[in-house]
Parts: sequence; C-alpha cells; structure tokens
Amino acid sequence: MSDNNNNAIVLTNGLLTSSDAKTAHGLIRGTERFKIIGIVDAEATAGEDAGSLLDGQHRNIPVFASFENAIAQLSHVQYLVIGVATVGGKLPGNMLEVVIKAIDAGISIVNGLHEYLNDKPALVNLAKSKGVQLIDVRKPKSREELHFWTGDIFKVTAPIVAVIGMDCAMGKRTTARMLRQACEAKGINSQMIYTGQTGWLQGGKYGFVFDSTLNDFVSGELEHAIVSCWKETNADILFLEGQSSLRNPSGPCGIELLISGNAKYVVLLFAPKRKYFDNDEHWGAIPPVETEIEIIEKLGSKVIAVAVNTEECTTEEAFAYQKEYAQKLNIPVLLPIQEGVDPLMPVLKALIK
Repeated sequence: MSDNNNNAIVLTNGLLTSSDAKTAHGLIRGTERFKIIGIVDAEATAGEDAGSLLDGQHRNIPVFASFENAIAQLSHVQYLVIGVATVGGKLPGNMLEVVIKAIDAGISIVNGLHEYLNDKPALVNLAKSKGVQLIDVRKPKSREELHFWTGDIFKVTAPIVAVIGMDCAMGKRTTARMLRQACEAKGINSQMIYTGQTGWLQGGKYGFVFDSTLNDFVSGELEHAIVSCWKETNADILFLEGQSSLRNPSGPCGIELLISGNAKYVVLLFAPKRKYFDNDEHWGAIPPVETEIEIIEKLGSKVIAVAVNTEECTTEEAFAYQKEYAQKLNIPVLLPIQEGVDPLMPVLKALIK
C-alpha cells in the first residue's frame, strides 16, 4: 500500500469520545499514511468536527452519524479504517455490518483488531469480487520473518528514549510522536519506533506490533526495528512507543524496552485522577509515580521527565498537578496536550551531545 495521502474514513460507531477509540484519536491528530476525511460515529456527535471533540483543535474532519451519510457527502473514499481497540480485539457485530457495506461500495478495509478479516471467507470473496483489499494490521508475521535478539542493540550510539506509562491509554504513542515532531522542528534527526497498530496506521516505517508477536521474538523484533532504523536513518535520537504498563495485571509490559531495547532514558506518563488500572477497581490501584520511577531506575534507566495525562482535569487542575509533581520529583513535568513537549528540548539536546 502506498504511503501517499489515501482518502480514508474512520469507523468508531458511537465510541469516538471514549478511550476505546484511541486508534481514531491518533489518526485524527495526524497520519502520514492516510488523509482522514471523515469519522463514522453516531447521531450524538454527527455534525461536529472530530478534532474539536477530541482536544478542542478544529481539524476539518467531519463526524457523520452513519456510513451512508458519510459516503453521500464525501468523494473518492479509498479506505475505511476500523478506529477502535476493543477488549480482546473482537470486531463488534454492528461494525461488521458497516464493513460489509463499505466493501460492497468498493472501499478497502484497514483493520487493527485481533479478529482478522482475512479469516472470514465470505468477506474475502466479497472483497475479491469488488477488487478491494482487506488489510489486517495485526496479522502476525510468519516464523521466517521474525528476528531473535542478537545483542546488536549495544552497537547503537544514539540515545534511546522509552515513552512508557502507568496504565493503558495514557497517551504514550501521542507523546512519543510529539517528541519526534518537536525534535524535527529543531532540525534534529529523530525517529520513532512504533509498537502498536496505530503507529503503523499513522505512517510509522520502523517498528512491529508487540501484542501480535510470539513472545520468544518480541525482544528480537524490537532490537531489529531499532537497529535498522538507526543504521538506515542515522538518527540522532530514537523514541520507543510503550505499551500497557509495567504493573498492569492484564498485560504487564515495558521491561523489554528498557532491557532488550537498551532504552537508558524514559519519559513516564501518568493520569493523576485515574485511580485503578483500566479504571477497574477489581484490577487494583495504580501505584504512586515515585514507586514506578524507583523500579525503572533500579533496572538501569533514568526517568528524564514525567508527562501528565489530564483526563477529568480542569485546566487549573492540570497546571496545579504540574507544579506539585515538579516540586516532588525535581524533574521536568510535561503537559503534552496543554503545552506540547518543547520544555523537554534542552534535556534531549543534552542527551544527543
């Protein structure tokens, strides 16, 4: 598939304003792989601008109540992207109906869920008859394509910064992307290694889909992505997109980035108003930020900043948390959505030197 701007609509089916639509949120904020021209959501959000709904920034991406409404008002739609990350990666039945309508209309489908469209013979046959693609982003690589860890990571001389979080859906990918863009704006050759389907959807050239990779090869795929990127781009600095969190019981993750990926620097995200993992009391309380920093630094990496996910916060509360944690931790505290990530640039420049 070409990396040129391909007209795409994103399917969220009523979930646009929830954290389940984080794939859509990433695409709304920016992608080099597609040109997002509309969102298919629900009556409640129809007529709004997707960017304004997401974070108050108008992005000229209209929201439609239905697929039919979107197609009636938009032209040259080439792709329908499934823009949600559901529990267990299942494709909801109401979304499957829309997928079938899109294929029938001659539109290719891009799917980031664990349920693969290419495993459904009826869909495959329909797609063939309409001359469209079914692209399963999370489809695992074949054994022959996978890489085992070699130790070549220790040859990389550019600083490696892992962007990890205290829980899922914290803004790790968005923050990593913002850090890369901030560096590029200052003339620094920075690269981002994606580790999830949305990173690929946003145009990432180096990376892999962590949760679709056989466990034995996670370290090797991570190393291969970093080393290949560094060699081919001569990057000054590399940012690694984190997944889940070190202590989320549903899927602890992150040590691989620090140990196998040799990320000696960390930007750590947390949401001060989120009390429990995945907002589920049964899963347990999210520990204090200070204890996470202690674990990371015992593993041999240095936390160079924390970034605040300000969900459920007023603007005043966001800046109050920033001040409080800057005093507590004595490291930079970023508000990526409110202020961007430029305040970290002096630290990053010092790492490169």
